[in-house]
Amino acid sequence: MIYLDNSATTKPLPEVLESFMKSAESFYANPSSVHQLGSDAERLLTKSRTLVADLMELEASEVLFTSGGTEANNLAIKGIALKHQNRGKHLITTTIEHPSVLEAFHSLESLGFEVTYVNVDEAGHVDPDEIDKAIRKDTILVSVMSVNNEIGTVQPIEEIGRLTNKYPKLFFHVDHVQGLGKVPIHIKDWSIDLVSISGHKIHGLKGTGALFVRKNVSLFPLLHGGRQEQEKRAGTENLPGIVALAKAIRLIKQKEKDHLQELKALQGDLKQQLRQIDGLVINSPENGAPHIVNISLPGFKPEVLIHKLAENEIYISTKSACSSKQSDVSAVLEACKLEAERSTSSLRISLSYQNTKAEIDQFVQALKSAVVHVTHQ
Repeated sequence: MIYLDNSATTKPLPEVLESFMKSAESFYANPSSVHQLGSDAERLLTKSRTLVADLMELEASEVLFTSGGTEANNLAIKGIALKHQNRGKHLITTTIEHPSVLEAFHSLESLGFEVTYVNVDEAGHVDPDEIDKAIRKDTILVSVMSVNNEIGTVQPIEEIGRLTNKYPKLFFHVDHVQGLGKVPIHIKDWSIDLVSISGHKIHGLKGTGALFVRKNVSLFPLLHGGRQEQEKRAGTENLPGIVALAKAIRLIKQKEKDHLQELKALQGDLKQQLRQIDGLVINSPENGAPHIVNISLPGFKPEVLIHKLAENEIYISTKSACSSKQSDVSAVLEACKLEAERSTSSLRISLSYQNTKAEIDQFVQALKSAVVHVTHQ
């Protein structure tokens, strides 16, 4: 079996599953309970929070645990908008954000907020100057993803951070779900106020994630109830999930340090082999993230090729997993102003540190065979 759909989700690492099971068995008490078992659970929660903070070069108080990237994005965007609407009701994002970002902004528009959706170029890049032009006196939030989940475009986050930092009442949010462990960002040095991450994209577990919130940034909570997570996210903490998330972050950071160049080389080899297939177009930019390759095969239905590959136990995807069961058109490629024959025939191959050159060779051969098979049907 060859799994090349790592941008949709990754296989949990054995060490992550082990840490989850151990903490679920031994630290099952509620961290808010006042008895000894509760205190033990609270200590483990604090230790996990401190570990995540150290790995991300933050303070422990700046780490909020969530149920994943979608909740983190919603908490960042709606939390800032609702808390600071007295300063202004204008928000800025781009046209190629993840659905959990775009739909959050659409929901705020229904509440009377005004959103500017900044366009991108053919490679999916946003021009910081266009964001600068969009900023007004009543702008309170700019949200830009670090890495596009469909085509792998890496956005100029450092430059945007420098730009937004000039406006004291403006907050800058980065959806870093696809970037963590592959494309480094420096939260403090780049003047980023809020960063979203997800556990299941880094060989952690589904239902785990975090929002990093710069000190002194206040949010309107989406969940009200108990006083957990500094009163920004009520609900009994998912302690085993948090322990597993901390382990996954530590392991992916180590992989990034030791094996990033190998991942880049693997992607380079994949692109080189794909270019030999007649009619195939690579949509991902040359300087994109090292784990995503988006291609189009005009004239072929993506689902047909995906099912043909799956017969050989090779798994890739079309566009974002959060929108892949909708119409054939990739909203991201459409926003990049690519012609319809490319935006309706795209496939996404997404790598992990676990993939090998032998798997890439086998995948490309299988893709060539699938193309031939479908052509002669």
